[in-house]
Amino acid sequence: MTFATTDLYDAHGDELQVVDPILKSIGGRARFSGEIATVKCHEDNSRVKERLATPGGGKVLVVDGGGSLRCALLGDMIADDAVRNGWEGVIVFGAVRDSEALSRLDLGVWALACTPRKSVRRGEGQADLMVAFGGVRFVPGQFVYVDRDGILVASRRLLNH
Repeated sequence: MTFATTDLYDAHGDELQVVDPILKSIGGRARFSGEIATVKCHEDNSRVKERLATPGGGKVLVVDGGGSLRCALLGDMIADDAVRNGWEGVIVFGAVRDSEALSRLDLGVWALACTPRKSVRRGEGQADLMVAFGGVRFVPGQFVYVDRDGILVASRRLLNH
C-alpha cells in the first residue's frame, strides 16, 4: 500500500481530522490504514485481547486507555494474535510493552509510551463505541490513515486497497 498522509491531507484536508502529535510509532509497520474498530478501557486490556483474537479483516483497533501510563494495554503476545488475525494496526492512547518485539512485527503500533508493567485483566472495558483523544473522534466504521508524519481520520474510505 502506497500513500502519504501529507498527500491525503493536501487532497482531502477539509474532510479529515488530524490527530495531535502525542503518539509515537512503535510497531514494525510504518504505514497502515483501515476501517476503525474501537475499545475503551482503563488499565485492563481484557477487551483489547478479546478483540485482537478475532478476524481483523484489515481493520485498525483504536484503544482509548484514558492516557494512563501506569500499565501496558498491548504487548507482544496480543500483537502476535493481531498479526495472525489480519489486523493492520493498533493505536493506543496509553502505554504498550515489549517494544523490541513490537518493532519486528508486521503490525502498525502507535502509543503514548512504553512501560514494562502489564495490565491486570478484570474483564472491564467496552468495544465498538466512539472514542476521542488527540483532538479527534474515532468512530467505528470510519477510516484511519497512518504513516511517519502522523494519523488522519476520514469519515469515508479514501483509497482502494
